This record gives sequence, C-alpha cells and structure tokens, in this order.
Amino acid sequence: MAALSVSRHCEAKSANTVITRHSLSRPFGKAISFAESDCFGSLNPILAITTALPKPISEPRTRTNFNKNWKFFLGDESGAKSNAYLDSKWRLLTLPHDWSIEGKFDEKNPAKPEGGGLPTGIGWYRKEFTAPPNYQNRLITIEFDGVYKNSEVWINGKYLGKRPYGYSSFSYEISKFLKTGKNIIAVKVDNSAQPDSRWYSGSGIYRNVWLTSTAKVAVSNWGTFVTADYVKANSFHPNVHHQLPFDIAVVKIKTNLINKTGKIQSAIVVQNIYDPKGKLVKKDAFTIKKLGAVEDLTNEFYDINNPMLWSIENPFQYKLVTQILQNGKVIDSYETKFGVRSFDFDAEKGFSLNGKSMKILGVCLHHDLGALGAAVNVRAMERQLEIMKAMGVNAIRTSHNPPAPEFLDLCDKMGFLVMDEAFDMWAKKKTKNDYHLNYPEWHKRDLEDMIKRDRNHPSIILWSIGNEIREQFDSTGIAITKELVGIVKNLDKTRPVISALTETKAEKNFIYQANALDIYGLNYNHKLYKDFPKNYPGVKFLATETTSALETRGFYDTADSIRRWPKDGKTKFTEGNKEWSASAYDNVSAYWGSTHEETWKEAKKYDHVSGLFVWTGFDYLGEPLPYPWPARSSYFGIVDLAGFPKDTYYMYQSEWTSKPVLHILPHWNWEAGKSVDVWAYYNNADEVELYLNGNSLGKKSKQNDDLHVLWDVNFEPGTLKAVSRKNGKEVLVREVKTAGAPAKIELIADRKNIKADGKDLSFVTVRILDAAGNVVPNADNLVNFKVEGNGFIAGVDNGFQASLEPFKANYRKAFHGLCLAILQSTEKSGTIKLTAIAVGLTTNSIIIKTGK
Repeated sequence: MAALSVSRHCEAKSANTVITRHSLSRPFGKAISFAESDCFGSLNPILAITTALPKPISEPRTRTNFNKNWKFFLGDESGAKSNAYLDSKWRLLTLPHDWSIEGKFDEKNPAKPEGGGLPTGIGWYRKEFTAPPNYQNRLITIEFDGVYKNSEVWINGKYLGKRPYGYSSFSYEISKFLKTGKNIIAVKVDNSAQPDSRWYSGSGIYRNVWLTSTAKVAVSNWGTFVTADYVKANSFHPNVHHQLPFDIAVVKIKTNLINKTGKIQSAIVVQNIYDPKGKLVKKDAFTIKKLGAVEDLTNEFYDINNPMLWSIENPFQYKLVTQILQNGKVIDSYETKFGVRSFDFDAEKGFSLNGKSMKILGVCLHHDLGALGAAVNVRAMERQLEIMKAMGVNAIRTSHNPPAPEFLDLCDKMGFLVMDEAFDMWAKKKTKNDYHLNYPEWHKRDLEDMIKRDRNHPSIILWSIGNEIREQFDSTGIAITKELVGIVKNLDKTRPVISALTETKAEKNFIYQANALDIYGLNYNHKLYKDFPKNYPGVKFLATETTSALETRGFYDTADSIRRWPKDGKTKFTEGNKEWSASAYDNVSAYWGSTHEETWKEAKKYDHVSGLFVWTGFDYLGEPLPYPWPARSSYFGIVDLAGFPKDTYYMYQSEWTSKPVLHILPHWNWEAGKSVDVWAYYNNADEVELYLNGNSLGKKSKQNDDLHVLWDVNFEPGTLKAVSRKNGKEVLVREVKTAGAPAKIELIADRKNIKADGKDLSFVTVRILDAAGNVVPNADNLVNFKVEGNGFIAGVDNGFQASLEPFKANYRKAFHGLCLAILQSTEKSGTIKLTAIAVGLTTNSIIIKTGK
C-alpha cells in the first residue's frame, strides 16, 4: 500500500525551548502511536503511555458555575468593595441577572424609548465564598461571560480591573488574593451614562460567571485553536502530497500553555481526538523539555479519514482533549469541540458549504430574550433558534456584538451558520455615551478576545468588524479598517472578514477603499443586487442586513399599496393609527428598507448574492420605529417579542423549506359587507382554491415571481377555507372561522417535561377562545396567573410593541387573543401547576413535570 506523506511538525515558540522537527510517513489509515508522533526527540517519557493514559489522582481542572448566592443592591455603594461592608439587607439572587427588565416602563428613563424605556443606573453585586482546596498551589480564575457595562471587580478589597464593553467575556486570576476561609468578591456595574445604545442593552451581570481551578502548568483560557480542512477524494491540499482515494480532514492544532510556577518545567502534552460518537480516532503526544512562562505550540497535521462533516443538516462535532502530564500524572485536561467543514464565497456562484451550493438564509438577532431581558437562559435562546429553524433559517447574524458563548454552542449543535459581529461603532459615535468613548483604549483587546473565544465554533463562517460604521464617510475609515482586519487575520486566517456597509458608491466608501475586506457586505439597497457584478467585478457579495419591514401580529388594514413609515429621515411621522400598530399584510417598511417580499424576490434571483440576513428574526426591546412613546419595542421582527409568528413567517417557510405550507390571512371577524383582502402563502402545490361558507371564490396560482395569491372578498360571517392542490390532488386544507365572544382559556406548553435545575423553562401560550374553540382575534382579556409547586413565573408577555405592562408579573392582558407565561423550574423535582383566570371566562390549568 502506498504511503501517505503528510507535512507535519510540532513547534514551540519560546526562548527556553529547543525545537526539533520530525516528518511522518505512514500507510493509509494507520493509527499514530504516541512513540511515533513524538516531536521533540525524547521518546522514553512517551513509551510509558503508549498503551494507556495514566489516571489522574484528582480532577486536574475544575470549572464551576459561580452563579448562586450573590447579593445585589441597586444604587451606588462605594464602600461595598470592602470586606467589612455589611450587605445583610441586600437582595439575594442567582445570576445571570438583568435589573433593567425588572423595572417599570417610563418615557423619562434615561435610556429613552430607543433603549427600551426601562431603568438603567448603577448596581453592586457581592458574593461570599470559600476558596477551593489547595488554592495556594493552583491557579484560580474568575470568568465573566458578560457584564453590561463598565464593570469593576474587587476580591477581598483588592482591585482586579475594569472592563467597559458590555459584550466582552473576560477573566481575572485571583489566586494570590485568596485566603483560607471567607472570601468576598464585589462587582460594580455602571450603566448610568445614557443613552449608550440604539437598542435595549439590559444592565448587570447578565451572563454566566465561572470559577476555574487549574495546576500552575496548564492550557491557557481559550488556549487552543483547531482548524480542520476538508479535502475531498482525488483532490489536492497544500499539506497532502498525493491525490487520495478517500476524503480526509487535515487537522492543525495550536495550543497556548502557561507556566506560573516561576521555574522552567518539563511536561508531556497528549492530544486525543474523539468523533461525534465518542470514539477515539486520533492520538498524539510530545514532550517539552523546557517550558517557559508561555509557550505557543503548533501541532500539524493529523488526518482523519472519511470524516463526519459539520453541516446545517447534520452538525457533527469532534472533540479534542489536550492533557498535560508531569511525573506520570495528568495535571491538566482541556476540551475543545470543533467541526470538519469547508465553505466558499464566490463572486459569481455565491456561497457553498462542503462543496454544495446554497443560499445563506439568515436573520439578524439582538441579544435580548423578550420578557426575560438580557439575562442569558439557554432554553430561551434554544426556543428562539427552534422557531427560526422551523421557518427555514440557516444563518444568524449576532447584531451588533459578540453573543453569549452558549448561543454559539447552540448554533454549533443545531446547525446554524453564524456571522459573528464585534462592534456597532468605532471611534465615531452613534449615541452620546456609546462604545466610541472606549474604542481607542479597548478595541484591540475586545476584538482579540472575541476571536480567541469563538474561533473553534464550526458554525462561524464570518467575522464582522462593524455595522454601518460612520468611518465609511471619511478617510479615517481606511486605516482603521486595515488595523481591525489585521487583528482578526493575526488570530484566524480561515474565515473571511466583512463589515456591513451602507454607503453604496465605492469612491465614497472609505471602509471599502481600504481594500482589506474579503467580502462586500451591503445593508438594504435591494435594487442594487442585480448590477453588483457589473459595478464591482470579481467582488464577493453578501446582503448583510435587509428589509426593515414593520408589522404587528394580528393587525390588518388595507393591503392595496406599499408604504414607508416614516417616508424619510426628516419628516415627522403622522401616518400611524391609534392602535400603535403596523399592518401584518407585509406592505409597510422603514424608508431605508423594503417589504419582505420586495427583498426576497431580488435576493433569490441572482447566484452572485451569497445570501441575506433579514432585519430581524424576532422583535426586540428598544428602537420602536416608527412610533413614539408608548411604543417601546421594535416592529421589525418576523416573530413578535413573545415568540408568536407574524404572517410573513409563513411566506419564508413556504420559500425556505420543503415542508408543505398553506397559510391564509387575515382573521375572519369583520363588519358585514366589508371588502377584505385574503392572502395565501403556499408551496408544494399548483394552486389554491378559496371557499367561503362552502362556496368557491375561485382558484389562484402564483404567477411569475409572486410569493402569495390573493382574493378580494366581501365579508360574511362563517368559515373561510383554503385548499391547496398539486396535479389535482389535495395537499393541505386550512380554515379560519368567525369567532364569537370570549368564553374560555386554553393553555399550551411548548414542553410539559422540563429539568429541575433552577434554569429550565416552559413557555405556555395562553389563547382566548370562544365557546366553539376558535381563537378570538381581538380579545384583550386580562389574565391572572397562579402558580403552585416547584416553579415560578419568570416573565409574561403578549407581543404588543406598545404595552407598558411589566414583564415580571403574575398577570397579562391578551393581545389579539394571545399572551404568554414563562414558567421556570426550581431545583426540586415535582410539578408546576399554572392556573389562568380571567373575569367571565372558564378557568384553566396545566401541569408541567420537573425532574433531574
């Protein structure tokens, strides 16, 4: 059998390390033994572990959730940094925590309606804890996934540092400040300078906190970087010198080691790769004779034959386990998940994943979780992604900031492509107190930390250095763009770098003129898609933000024309209605945008359009354009703030999925004789026939580039029925009936069995029904909730953008027949009983089971 020659070596960059290299030739598929793969020449320490790894005498690395038993005070208490401070009257809570979402809506709150109309201010957090065992001989680190914003941290009165940017993850080593017995950590969070954002930010330690304990010789935080190039059979790769009869993954591992002992050390580094089923597929080991304070190691290359590919349909992930051994014992173990996939952007053909051409069908998402605010909850994020997946979405843009780490874990697991975005502004401001104040000192650190934290996620295919940056419009944009792209490329050359641009003339766009971006990212301007190849020959293109259509779930007015609300950026908006709503017919957009159908018709036509990110997947808190107060959340979402789809959800579902779709709108409660536009979104069929009370109103088929069919119908009460057919055979039937007066409550849980972990959620939809079981489309009954058992109400909502009811409450008015109660478990197994009560309606209850 022919030998596979792989250019493969280990490097260590340090003045203390003598580097030796070894090439490796071996037959196809032959496993590398530890002895064979030693890259530093000294085989004896390796021979002892060729057959089995030594078992550690204790867990070499611990990473403990540090969220429980924090005390919180809303206000400024400068003395709280001291251990002597008395905090007995402070509130006890579990992180993550967003204090803004707990407040009352008020137009006078400094964040203004654009920031959600909720309070901000200054808050303090304190926690008493006992130091981990043997802390004197270990590295103890506290890690914050995100604090909004201007956090300052003290341990036992000693100042650790400040982190202004509210979306950065960061850590502090606290070993030398710890003591036996009681230790106190104090965190000041200052979100008082407002306005500081163009959307709702939340306030507080709103992401998870961790306490990590390692040996003093260890893999550093974010200390591995794995690249896995997918090479198809009978093709070439720069590091594979033969055409291979099978597919392989060429894996390169960069590892950063730290040595805090103060002395030169020797160690053995073992690296094992496990497949998605947990089977060991590759193993390697090498010695380091002189380990200095910091070592950067490069181990290249493993090959994995016929790898399982990460894709949208099958998001397989491998796991790398890096272990450090001294004296035959494992002193550190560090896990890194990664995926094997290839992707490409082409100026003519658009995007492909693993060699398969496809469109990026994406949405932009802000970080808030509706009624839960900014406080991270994995189940709430998962629910959002499930709703998007069912619509046909395959990509997410994290607009306009680094997301929570758990969000990227979910995208890896669920099969979403990700455009990971760093900044909404650079040195030029968009609001008075935004990140431009911190940019000069912090941008390099913040961008580097985002790349290092996130670069092993297979879901990420793009790094975005900014959104609608104002340096587009002057020459400072050239130098800054080059600098930021250079920062990214220094840490990761495997993904393209993009910035979301709005200036459409190349000669006037200084970010584009930097000639540093890999892909042209254009926001809006859908009419320019067609001629982009002519105007920018050879340039790769992605619609980074599109649409900005305005809709309120369940509200319908005339559908006879497209409107821009407001009509421009200078004219006062006066075209709204007393309902503070926008039509769900998809005929309203912001002046800079377009309707969903206008945009998608252009994006789907052209292969050179790699894809699009619709603004937005969900409504979000803040930016309530076009309405003034009391509007306090956006109208842009395809899904409302409570997670209830608007009608255009089904347009996308009919276009972006292969599942059969038939959806008719609007509801069927109108004044007698009123002329009503009836729309139908459908797919997998030739035609749709509409019936009113059994009488056919005709068959309709989409013509040319139509995305829906419609009928003009004179209302009469009864049943509106749509039937889709293909080749004369019935595909789907949908009915909408005239509802009577509200009579009863229906409760529908997205999950009736949840974990008793104190974090899991059940989202309970509350529907107001008539006596026959039809949703009453204009019902606005006040629903009161009672909870019994092992859970509590984490939030309530109804999706109405101008509702000033609190999210943290045991009541909610229905909006267009619906509202939502979010139940959260305790840590005790059992049941949660939710009872919904409304005056004049039949009461209803639902049982949610919780268990370990």
